[in-house]
Amino acid sequence: MSAVVEGFAGDIIEPGAAEYESASRSVLAVGSPAYVLRPKSVEDVQAGVRFAAEAGLVLSVRGGGHSFPGFSTNDGGVVIDLGQLANVEVGERNVVRIGGGANWGQVAAALAPYGLAISSGDTKSVGVGGLTLTGGIGWKVRKYGLALDSLVAAEVVTANGEVVRASADENPELFWAIRGGGGNFGIVTAFEFAAHPTTDVFFGKIAFPAAEAATVLQGWADYLRTAPEELTCVVTFANPFAGGPNAPVEIEIAYDGDDAERAAEAIDPIRRLGTVIEDSVALTPYVDILVDGMVPPPGIQFVARSAFVNKESVSEVLSILAEVGTSEGSPIISVRSVGGAVSRVADDETAYAHRQAELMFVTNTVGPKPDIDAARPALDAIWARLAPHVSGAYANFLAGTTEEDVAAIYPAETYQRLVAVKRQYDAGNLFAGNHNIRP
Repeated sequence: MSAVVEGFAGDIIEPGAAEYESASRSVLAVGSPAYVLRPKSVEDVQAGVRFAAEAGLVLSVRGGGHSFPGFSTNDGGVVIDLGQLANVEVGERNVVRIGGGANWGQVAAALAPYGLAISSGDTKSVGVGGLTLTGGIGWKVRKYGLALDSLVAAEVVTANGEVVRASADENPELFWAIRGGGGNFGIVTAFEFAAHPTTDVFFGKIAFPAAEAATVLQGWADYLRTAPEELTCVVTFANPFAGGPNAPVEIEIAYDGDDAERAAEAIDPIRRLGTVIEDSVALTPYVDILVDGMVPPPGIQFVARSAFVNKESVSEVLSILAEVGTSEGSPIISVRSVGGAVSRVADDETAYAHRQAELMFVTNTVGPKPDIDAARPALDAIWARLAPHVSGAYANFLAGTTEEDVAAIYPAETYQRLVAVKRQYDAGNLFAGNHNIRP
């Protein structure tokens, strides 16, 4: 029997329906919700929220569905899948209105004909909502900041089913909270971003032998302190699919500009860090540097852990990571450069508070559950070594959902301020499917 959701004109998918198997799972998690609702309008979202609240059902919200902890689905509850709310409209003064269910590939493609871009992540299929609400560290981060730093307003459906606008002038405390506080306060049905003019960019990979990991990593981090902000990098090593401890150290580079001479000036110091075994940097349309998201085979899990590194700890952390990454059984390690525009925003200006970090790094363990469980003690030992030198956690690369995990994402003062906003907009904690701020 189909669910009766009063005022809902979208699609309702229940167990037994032909689409249910694909509709019930997210990219990284399998669920068995009682209802998957696919709204076609903001009014449908309001109706779905009221239905879940009145029925006392667990509620999950899905944008791109890439949440590492599997927040985009559940067992026995309601999933509101925003995929049909994906319009991208370019307005005056390059303000772009984006539906809450759009992904970054759709946005980049829609903006390309206008010569515009928004600082986002690096994956096409990742949702605008999930990425923005907790940060957004991508290929333009050092020049233009986090994705949430370009946000100027949002349309939010709150726990009582009302629609409110959040901006610097309207509901400013809610606007502060959604820029880093995740999906704790409502469902964002539309985002308004200030886009910036963009050109083609110099993009590609420069790789070095694993044996040179320690010197390459240290030299790279030293150089980033004086490198132009147009240069953003991600260093990846210990990839089990490319040789594990013998895998090359790969520095993916985006130089935000199309001037070949300036790009070479910015990138050549990286080429001089060691023995270059691959160099694929070339002028590329910005829309083409976003990659397709990886969909794991059934039964394969991803366990991501992340932390930030401040300047005084960079050398020690990179030494540990280089040693770990060239040892058997290492997780995949990736290190991202931040700083630049991110660090020019005050720590308390948004709920994303890790503004002064120079680096953000992630360990990723991949495999079937028995392999993940077997690898956990060694992974815990690595993180115990790192603990004295790192701080915080980046919610978009964090599979854990414990109170300790949430405390790592939000410093104490930030957390207390978020609790106050949570009490105002979701005192019953309807929106608990996230790194949860308890009211």
